[in-house]
Amino acid sequence: MGQGREPRRAQAYDGELGAAVARAQEGDEAAFAVAYRIVQPGLLGYLRGIVGDDAEDVASDAWLEIARDLGRFQGDGAGFRGWTATIARHRALDHLRRLKVRPRASALEQDVLDLPGRHTTHDEALEALSTEQALALVRTLPQDQAEAVLLRVVVGLDGPAAARVLGKRPGAVRTAAHRGLKRLADRLGAAGVTHDDPRTLGESK
Repeated sequence: MGQGREPRRAQAYDGELGAAVARAQEGDEAAFAVAYRIVQPGLLGYLRGIVGDDAEDVASDAWLEIARDLGRFQGDGAGFRGWTATIARHRALDHLRRLKVRPRASALEQDVLDLPGRHTTHDEALEALSTEQALALVRTLPQDQAEAVLLRVVVGLDGPAAARVLGKRPGAVRTAAHRGLKRLADRLGAAGVTHDDPRTLGESK
């Protein structure tokens, strides 16, 4: 798996997702279940990277809010994926505040001013992100890098969509994701190497 392939894999389901959401908004419970099955794996992986073992509880809270506010959603499948990620993130941050855990300060705005040149990124870092071990490693990253990697690679959002979830600039999120992936690759000790430019990660179509 090379850099950027996971988002495209998720996006391949966005047509089906958009249709399911539209039917669900008309009261089709089976369609809502379809939307849930498409979105939940990535959403749960994202939450595991933020709150660890409490991810399922936080996801349940998020889905209650998603179901309650579904009628207010406007957009397509990709938009729904971003909307649900935003709700999940808010619930995760609420959960951390209740536990009196302070998320690390974000360095995203500085990243905008400090775009790196080309670096090497190991494919195996991306391959391993679906594992519990890798998600535990993601939690050791700086907060901005962890969330950027999770939204881009696990949830499958493109750069602009991930930026909207985080309330940051797309270039900053792409840079944070690239730096996080590079750090993960180093920690995983992967052997394969590709050459990727962080400014191409998650570009919108």
